[in-house]
Amino acid sequence: MTITEVAIVAALATYSVTASANDGLVTKPSKYSVKETIDNFEAAINAQAAGGWVVFDRIDHAAAAKNAGLDIRPRTVVIFGNPKAGTFAMTKSATLAIDLPMKALVWQDDQDRVWLTYNTSEYNAKYVLPRHGLAASDDASKDLETFLSRITDLSTQ
Repeated sequence: MTITEVAIVAALATYSVTASANDGLVTKPSKYSVKETIDNFEAAINAQAAGGWVVFDRIDHAAAAKNAGLDIRPRTVVIFGNPKAGTFAMTKSATLAIDLPMKALVWQDDQDRVWLTYNTSEYNAKYVLPRHGLAASDDASKDLETFLSRITDLSTQ
């Protein structure tokens, strides 16, 4: 590893995570364990299946790190979305598939606190969709934010 790579790794390792809606992220504390928070989140999404919502998969970064002989605290990404809503947009711009489906991250910090983090719908409307030549209505963005807030509250409180 070069000196530059070591410096980058050290900087990232000491970086303090602070997230707010201003940076396009919402981070909520969970009163549950990582596993329970993930299970709660997936159950809340799956309860909306009639509206088209689905959980596609999980990515367990801690398990992948362990398989590589490394150790990190739990960090699991839950991939979810609504094909009824997203498919039409992807037919207009194939590159949107790099950013959709949506993701939620459930993670544990160094003090063993559990958090759930996701991108705001405003971030998606202002940055994600435009980079693919697409736009979302204000109403659609507000509806998505209400949905995300409700689902993540059910998962963490």
